[in-house]
Amino acid sequence: MEHLDPYSTTFAQRPDGVRIAMRRVGGKGPTIIFLPGYMSDMQGGKAQAIEAWAIRNNRAMVRFDYAGCGESDGAFEDQTLASWRDDVLLIIELVVRGPVVLVGSSMGGWLMLMAALHLPTDVKGLLGIAAAPDFTDWGYSQAEKLTILQDGRLDQPSPYGAPVITTRALWQSGEANRLLNRTIEIDCPVRLLHGQRDPDVPWHHSTHLAEKLRSDDVQVTLIKDGDHRLSRDEDIALILDTLAKLMERI
Repeated sequence: MEHLDPYSTTFAQRPDGVRIAMRRVGGKGPTIIFLPGYMSDMQGGKAQAIEAWAIRNNRAMVRFDYAGCGESDGAFEDQTLASWRDDVLLIIELVVRGPVVLVGSSMGGWLMLMAALHLPTDVKGLLGIAAAPDFTDWGYSQAEKLTILQDGRLDQPSPYGAPVITTRALWQSGEANRLLNRTIEIDCPVRLLHGQRDPDVPWHHSTHLAEKLRSDDVQVTLIKDGDHRLSRDEDIALILDTLAKLMERI
């Protein structure tokens, strides 16, 4: 078996030469791939907690940074939703080369759906944590959308750190890849976790997503006092328990 050091960053190269940073652990498949949220990276608490669980349970896992984020090459403002989707597909097709379970946090929940639609045979299960598909549609006011289109970007303060930047290219890419206006032709097991005190992605988006998914094996768990990040100890425990049961089902 290939020796994989979870504390060592390696790189996968895109066709345009941009290097995508990742950390891998070996173990049984399907390989778990963690997809961070917008302006997040693979060093977040949920990603590391899942990796630690994977090591304890001899499960293969990859966590990585989208282009323009974390340790990966590229400028953040040059990226789009479609290019980040292609980063996910690159990891699946070039690095894993086999079945995967995708864990998507916030925007990562949108990307996991896009990836599953592109690679339905490889994607065996999905776990969304405050999944935010179509946020370019419902996540901005009309005035904010107008600013994006007229000025080419929108800068917004964030309680989590650096200002949130939305470029015209990213917003247009999101609008071109909306999913919730039709049946989403995904048939694998899907688990959705969402805090009901989430100020960024209202919880009803997860119940709406569940309705749109073609799969009959969909479960939504609402955490009444949960926020957007779901990073408290009890939230992490729920995420790991949900993941463990999902892996057993596949």
